[in-house]
Amino acid sequence: MAFMRTSSNASSGMGVAPDIRETFLELQMKKAFRYVIFKIEEKQKQVVVEKTGATTESYDDFLACLPENDCRYALYDFDFVTGENVQKSKIFFIAWSPDTSRIRAKMLYSTSKDRIKQELDGFHYEIQATDPTEVELDVLRDRAH
Repeated sequence: MAFMRTSSNASSGMGVAPDIRETFLELQMKKAFRYVIFKIEEKQKQVVVEKTGATTESYDDFLACLPENDCRYALYDFDFVTGENVQKSKIFFIAWSPDTSRIRAKMLYSTSKDRIKQELDGFHYEIQATDPTEVELDVLRDRAH
């Protein structure tokens, strides 16, 4: 006798808004944004795009968008020059979960992370950060090289 497995959204976290994949592709392929910040909308029961950053915005602008006391997911398109003087770009997925955020928020973001990562297939590196030192620019530089 065969049993069918069904997956429940309750056990795998929140759903993902339909425009998330499209926004990711605009960052990845068209270089339309420097970064994208995502948040969980509990009433909608899904992850949504909270903010996009223009390509002219700095890493400090990006960091200023990460709330001090709440969780977020983010993508950051990091441009750098290699030792061979070649311009490169790597996309970082950042799971921001500060120690000062609510336990419920940490649980929601933790259980929803795999779901959003499926939609963002194609980023290069993942960083799990609980305080600002874990997302300093040097951390990205070290990972990208």
